Amino acid sequence: MYYNSIIETIGDTPLVKLGKIAEGIKGTILVKVEYFNPGNSVKDRMAIKMVEDAEKAGLLKPGGTIIEGTSGNTGMGLALAACAKGYRCIFTMADKQSQEKIDILRAVGAEVHVCPTNVAPEDPRSYYSVARKLNEDIPNSFYPNQYDNMSNSAAHYETTGPEIWKQTEHKITHFAAGVGTGGTICGTSKYLKEQNANIVSVGIDTYGSVFKKYKETGEFDENEIYPYLTEGIGEDILPKNVDFSMIDTFVKVTDKDAAIMTRRLAREEGLFVGWSCGSAVYGALEYARENLKEEDTMVIILPDHGTRYLAKVYNDEWMRAHGFLEERSFATARHIVSRKNGSGKLVTIDKNCKVADAISTITKEGISQIPITDGEQIVGSLSDSKILAKLIESPDIKNQSIDTFMDKPFTFVAMDNTVDVLSSLINKDNPALMVRDDENQIHIITQADLLTAMTS
Repeated sequence: MYYNSIIETIGDTPLVKLGKIAEGIKGTILVKVEYFNPGNSVKDRMAIKMVEDAEKAGLLKPGGTIIEGTSGNTGMGLALAACAKGYRCIFTMADKQSQEKIDILRAVGAEVHVCPTNVAPEDPRSYYSVARKLNEDIPNSFYPNQYDNMSNSAAHYETTGPEIWKQTEHKITHFAAGVGTGGTICGTSKYLKEQNANIVSVGIDTYGSVFKKYKETGEFDENEIYPYLTEGIGEDILPKNVDFSMIDTFVKVTDKDAAIMTRRLAREEGLFVGWSCGSAVYGALEYARENLKEEDTMVIILPDHGTRYLAKVYNDEWMRAHGFLEERSFATARHIVSRKNGSGKLVTIDKNCKVADAISTITKEGISQIPITDGEQIVGSLSDSKILAKLIESPDIKNQSIDTFMDKPFTFVAMDNTVDVLSSLINKDNPALMVRDDENQIHIITQADLLTAMTS
């Protein structure tokens, strides 16, 4: 028996029982190892589905160009489809993605445009916007848009869900997967819940992403959005493929916990997997410890292969530099906030205040940076150096409203981010950081706070 092309080998990936890592947890914990797909990731499934559906709809014609924004894995799946079917590929990627992902895509003939991570989705420099612009400019091109293309979810409804149902002999009680575009978890969950409505679907999110809070409150909170390192999980948008009715609960996982678990999967289970696989397993096991019974069976999706992350989570120096290895301990934002608890309530000023009032507040409180609010929302920021420069230019601005001169809000970060990560986020364009504690109170972290944490 042989296959006519590599894309015919997609699917039918194995289920493997976790051993050491799941010790002490009730029930049976299984992982579906998606790196057995030819492109080494779960994204092969939806990539070929999007291409073939586009062909049927007449959106993708012979000699056409596939253009997509990707974290790497979808691009690989699309590139394999393009190789088999004779299309050109252009991909846009955020600059936080690993160099290995970029190199792999170029190795299979794709053109790759690297775009800045820390910009809004609607910014013309974002990898979403650049992909759309290329699609507009290049004739006979197709932009799959994996986030809103429902062929994404359909691929998992048609393949991943039925495979899991059959492989577990209909015994699955819990399903867990990372949530990025939403296609994997929602398409799979839809099929599984149609077979057994009592199956619980657990979405794994990351700090800096909007999903968990949106599920719990219905609020899209931009203050939840801030830079994080884990690739292929979480979002700062709400993709159409994320059907929250298909996800029963969310668990958030830190960059550090995800990275350490990724390495444990390789060393203790022989599963050489990617970073978001560590997120999925860590978050799923956190849920399982409190909720699974002996008779339960949980399946966790492991999305991709470890070769994409050799320079990051599998590199000891990189791990140490980010405070992810235990031999180098760093204080966290949580520690900084706990030390500052006696310093009083966060000082802010309203955007309609006069410049003179802002100067008075900054001087009185002895602070260098201050958040600017509009009601309950933080809408901007101000530093003493900025207002001093403006006063030197035009002394008569003292009676003008402060919103004329304010900068963008300070970046929000996670409570468990370490000092070294926090310090990398502070620069001339972002002179301070914000953090929301477990009681939803907001605190500011300055360079002075970081210096204190590193020297005390």
